[in-house]
Amino acid sequence: MTTQSANLWVLLGLGLAGIVLITRKLKKSVREDFGAFLEKLQLLPPPQPAPPKAPHPLTALSFALSDLFDIEGHVSTFGHPEWARTHEPASSTSPTVSALVEGGATCVATTVVDDFALGIGGENKHYGTPTNPAVPARVPGGSSSGAAVAVAANFVDFALGIDTTGGVRVPAGFCGILGFRPSHGAVSHLGIIPISTSLDTVGWFAKDPNILRRVGHILLRAPFVIQRSPRQIIIADDCFQHINVPLDRSSQVVVKATEKLFGRQVLKHINLVDYISSRVPSLKGCSGQKTNGEVKGSSLKLLAKLMQFLQRHEFKHTHDEWMNTVKPDLNPSVSAQLHEKFEVSEVEIENIKSVRSEMRSAINSLLKDEGILVIPTVADPPPKLGSKEILSEDCQCRAFSLLSIASMSGCCQVSIPLGFYDKYPISVSLIARHGGDRFLLDTLQTVYTTLQELADIASKSKSSENVVSKEQSAEFAKEKGNQAYKDKQWQKAIGFYTEAIKLSSDNATYYSNRAQAYLELGSYLQAESDCTKAISLDKKNVKAYFRRGTAREMLGYYKEAIDDFKHAFVLEPTNKRAASAAERLRKVFLQ
Repeated sequence: MTTQSANLWVLLGLGLAGIVLITRKLKKSVREDFGAFLEKLQLLPPPQPAPPKAPHPLTALSFALSDLFDIEGHVSTFGHPEWARTHEPASSTSPTVSALVEGGATCVATTVVDDFALGIGGENKHYGTPTNPAVPARVPGGSSSGAAVAVAANFVDFALGIDTTGGVRVPAGFCGILGFRPSHGAVSHLGIIPISTSLDTVGWFAKDPNILRRVGHILLRAPFVIQRSPRQIIIADDCFQHINVPLDRSSQVVVKATEKLFGRQVLKHINLVDYISSRVPSLKGCSGQKTNGEVKGSSLKLLAKLMQFLQRHEFKHTHDEWMNTVKPDLNPSVSAQLHEKFEVSEVEIENIKSVRSEMRSAINSLLKDEGILVIPTVADPPPKLGSKEILSEDCQCRAFSLLSIASMSGCCQVSIPLGFYDKYPISVSLIARHGGDRFLLDTLQTVYTTLQELADIASKSKSSENVVSKEQSAEFAKEKGNQAYKDKQWQKAIGFYTEAIKLSSDNATYYSNRAQAYLELGSYLQAESDCTKAISLDKKNVKAYFRRGTAREMLGYYKEAIDDFKHAFVLEPTNKRAASAAERLRKVFLQ
């Protein structure tokens, strides 16, 4: 009995020792490369020129690249082992990679991408999902997940990725680093496996804005121009209203930095959805069942659908024969895109190309040579590893609505980290006109330090405001909204009311007030939705009934509008406006 007991303790001890060793091994594996790298290699720069010539511009910098760039003698995986198995090694190196090496940088590795660079989560079941150094339990973002992780974990100074519909911007936002998507066509696509030629761009990551800029000067090959300060910083207020980050930690950081660096006169606020609706008439022609579905209410949502539609069409046109022959095993997010029944006519493709052309013209007209548009990079925090959240229609719609702005206009965009909120990385993006890449990189260099300082101050001030409750903060935001409304700054008022709702989501007054501002802008669907929410919270909210009646009247729902006006009159018999509105509609439409 004693011997059996001793043996049991020995086995238990060996088991625990094994667990400890395995845990240490796993930790060591994560600590070594975070799963970012596929293959280690060395592409060495040429010798330094003899003095007095200047050294190479990228001297002493190391970089990695997503595994879809050609490297002589190397077989790219394109995120899938079947691709590597069925393709020959490249006969030459991509000119983009060669330019960086000739510029003095050393290439040290290839990195993981989503299957065929089509996902935005960054999870790859074939080669493993790189660990997000900012939030290890969350996805790193894709498609260029490994490249972003390599930079975020300080393994390299910069890394190359492909941004088609967010492949650089999303992982930059999720990992808390800088990510640059250049203007479409600004960097050569030669020696790169195509995904969607109308949308593909070669982007890059870094932590240091100076390095991001130096890489840009090599790749863009643009003529030198004197550095200019922006004449307008345009905040897309509506884009910040539906993200899960308070305004004082996102758009307001940019506002304060702008005021400090360039003066208040440079600032401008805009409702981007309304602007695009008015400047991109071809969107109305793309309202067929295939491309529009249930997204009639928002130009950005429709733009996102068209972007995904175009990407899928061009990917299939290029790779369908190989896909049908090999039939590779796919990650769920990619499988959903490629296995869905999909047909497209030449007319629909021409319509989408018209939208792209008009989008570029609209953004260029808005920004001109020295304007910057400010939007959130991502709509939501990075989803949990292995969750289906990233596959949900709502999550994808929210993400692609923001990503489609630069992708469909072909304009350049840089994602900038602003610290953390609720333990997740925060980021904003600056967009410049098509061809304004150097101007955008110069602007980043100018504003970066101030943005980081103000983001840090905002973070610390919030964490020390224990004496101020969320309800008090919400009331303060509402009062600022009321003042903006009185000043006829409707969009600004909506922003403050939205902030109040984020702080206290069960207050009917905040929704009702925001609805009134929406009415002033002619955004009747949003006004009706806000009033309905206010009424669900407070059945006796007279103003919400009256405002919903007004919105419904403008939308053509006359019977429902009459009911709302009558309800307001019943609740408040002295409300003559409600009574007269109900009677007026009854006489005109219910005869």
